[in-house]
Amino acid sequence: MSLFKARNWWSTILGEKEEFDQGCLCVADVDNSGSGQDKVIVGSYKGYLRIFNPHPVKPGDEVQPEDLLLEVQLREPILQVEVGKFVSGTEGLHLAVLHCRKLCVYAVSGTQGNVEHGNQYQIKLVYEHNLQRTACNMTYGPFGGVKGRDFICIQSMDGMLMLFEQESYAFGRFLPGFLLPGPLTYSSRTDSFITVSSCQRVESYKYQVLAFATDADERQDTEQQKLSSGKRLVVDWILNIGEQALDICVVSFNQGASSVFVLGERNFFCLKDNGQIRFMKKLDYSPSCFVPYCSVREGTINTLIASHSKILNVYQDVTLKWATQLPCIPVSVKVANFQDLKGVIVTLSDDGHLQCSYLGTDPSLFQAPKVDSREINYEEINAEMKELQRIIREATKTQDILPESEKQRDLTVTAEVSPDLDEESITIQSRVTAQKPSLVVCVQPPLAVTCDQFVFDDLEPDSSETVVLSVFLKENCSPPELEGTCMVSYNIATGIPRVSQCSFSLPLKLVCFPAQPSKAANHKLTIDTNKPPISFVTIFPDFVDPSEGDQANALGFQFIAGSKATLLASKTSQRYRIQSDQLEDLWLVTKELIYRLEEHFKKQNCKDFACTFSGSIPLQEYFELIDRHFELRLNAEKYQELLSERAVQFRAIERRLLTRFKEKTPAPLQHLDTLLEGTFREVIALADAAEENQANVFQAFAKLKSATHLVIMLISLWQKLSTDQVAILEATFLPLAEDTQELGWEETVDAAVSYLLRTCLSKSSKEQALTLSSHLSMPKDTSRLKKNITLFCDRLAKGGRLSLSTDLATQQAAVINISCIEQECGQHFTVHNDLHECHRIIFKEILFISFSVSLLFSYSGSKVVLFC
Repeated sequence: MSLFKARNWWSTILGEKEEFDQGCLCVADVDNSGSGQDKVIVGSYKGYLRIFNPHPVKPGDEVQPEDLLLEVQLREPILQVEVGKFVSGTEGLHLAVLHCRKLCVYAVSGTQGNVEHGNQYQIKLVYEHNLQRTACNMTYGPFGGVKGRDFICIQSMDGMLMLFEQESYAFGRFLPGFLLPGPLTYSSRTDSFITVSSCQRVESYKYQVLAFATDADERQDTEQQKLSSGKRLVVDWILNIGEQALDICVVSFNQGASSVFVLGERNFFCLKDNGQIRFMKKLDYSPSCFVPYCSVREGTINTLIASHSKILNVYQDVTLKWATQLPCIPVSVKVANFQDLKGVIVTLSDDGHLQCSYLGTDPSLFQAPKVDSREINYEEINAEMKELQRIIREATKTQDILPESEKQRDLTVTAEVSPDLDEESITIQSRVTAQKPSLVVCVQPPLAVTCDQFVFDDLEPDSSETVVLSVFLKENCSPPELEGTCMVSYNIATGIPRVSQCSFSLPLKLVCFPAQPSKAANHKLTIDTNKPPISFVTIFPDFVDPSEGDQANALGFQFIAGSKATLLASKTSQRYRIQSDQLEDLWLVTKELIYRLEEHFKKQNCKDFACTFSGSIPLQEYFELIDRHFELRLNAEKYQELLSERAVQFRAIERRLLTRFKEKTPAPLQHLDTLLEGTFREVIALADAAEENQANVFQAFAKLKSATHLVIMLISLWQKLSTDQVAILEATFLPLAEDTQELGWEETVDAAVSYLLRTCLSKSSKEQALTLSSHLSMPKDTSRLKKNITLFCDRLAKGGRLSLSTDLATQQAAVINISCIEQECGQHFTVHNDLHECHRIIFKEILFISFSVSLLFSYSGSKVVLFC
């Protein structure tokens, strides 16, 4: 290993495709543990806030799950994170998170865990400030010489310094001659703010001058400030460095003096409190970030400077003391203390590579063990082994997977649906103490519930809670499923989290009501049974008038969405017919019919009842629904492209108008305002059309799911599939709970059906050799999908069976009987007179054609035939 390479003590990769910058890294004892051990706080532009406590078993180990103390996603990008005494009434450390338009201060606390998954950490929002201007960066410190508290100063993108005295807003001041924001820091020794302006000058402003200057309710020019009341904002001192600054930092390691460090694009400056240059260092590389830290030598300061060539340089004042190689280009570097290991270098790259490293070499800690010359007593070892085996056997016989107290459920959830459709009651009954139970109720859209989340107080043993809610139809289309789930999460007394859930079925009357039967319909299905028809008064008492008696053999269903379905029972045969003008409307009625028939015969202890389907699968009508759904997805893609084009055009016109408005001499707009208004109207119209198309996509997907459920049921009745095979069908044709543009139903189902055609429904080894693409993308059309579905049904009709395990027949066909080959080779390959050479030639040919055709070898009028 190279001596000049940073030793990896602990590292991890943060998220996927997240971006980080200079202010996204901070190290401090943010949870106030009092151990003096720092935690690593990282925020990203995607809004993720993470807190780490690195403690590898040995240097270079992979990150452990318990190293991540907390991960939470905030709604806005995180520009900067800092830790300080930001809350009044306490000197504890708190976390300040800067967003574009908001400043949030959190309290980080940990709860000691009672089980193996460790401690639990959480953040609590103490207070927040909504910003009137877009923030750039911030600094903090004891402004005005205050003791035991830290105030925060935020620099906006338009040059305003906004000062917050903890929970209250103090004042705001505009920097004179401001153009672009630069790095900002605070010097507690001089009580001043130091920044680098766009004029390439280091400027210092006293806090007292800022406090007594003119109020910045609205931006004013220099001449206007002269005429207004109050004092002007005057700079304390200025130093021209002649280049843009990357970062600025104030260091004070003793009470005597403090230093201002400025990292430029090509130079490194160290300034005194009054702005005089103490020393400077010209750099022969492009720096990316830096951090000063204390030195072991009196009167000197060490500095870490990272470069874009992945080199970390260690300087003592201006002298280069060490240079080490890093695995990535850091955008932020810190020095932290972990587990009695002080001076750990923490680096963060712009793509989320977080690493804790140290310098130098790895010491060799190996010591040769002492030789034990004691003789081994084999009798004692055998006796100990037998005793241990006896203990293991007894523990295996008596110990269950769960303790005796956990064999019964600690908490049960039951759901009861009112037959009058007024309400649904959910009861939670606890056998033990349940801490902070929360209930979540889920139903399939377009169904919705009046309230889907409930939080309860702690439940005592043998107590219960009941909630009442209502389910209703939210959209103007029928739901594909009338089922829902209730899930309760809670903690038991030992702190272990538990989950209990139950399912419930909603009545058919929720989405339809009785109506007059229709004689004509576009789509008809016939379900065969092995029992005489049952009167609809018996199996559909909620839809049939009891006055009709047993003569009711036709029943009408009027859906709330507007369509209609009819159910007919044959008087002479054991058949039922379902018909409707829409294919998807047949699903709920067919499912309800089969379910009620099975329940009726189950009550009569009839175990041989069965339903079958002998008609043709309505694939053409099914394909029309697929084409409709795919067409709407294509429209959504077109609307997205048009919106992107109009947005680019709108921004270009805005830039032209702003340029015209900024010119000192007025110039004609040349109808740019008319063009801007017209483009704006086009953007609004396209957005409305895209929103309407999205609602149509949702309805089309709901109809497609209903038709898919119907096709799956008909295939299972047609081929008499088992429960496992039906589960494979549902996983193949209903893989998505929600349809999106990035991952749609068509490409997912096409990949699943292609996999089944290549494995369990394949006809030859050539089909099994085909490879499927691992990348799913939106197809150009649905011809391939419809072809695969047709082929899928054809293979099932010819005797194919669904299975996810490897086909045994295929394995047997690929096995070659080696003994037969040797026998044939011994008879016909007399020229070689060498069995090993015979094997080599045969297997060379087998590999050449990849077991896909029959092989034929001819020597001296004889032949060897291998069937693969």
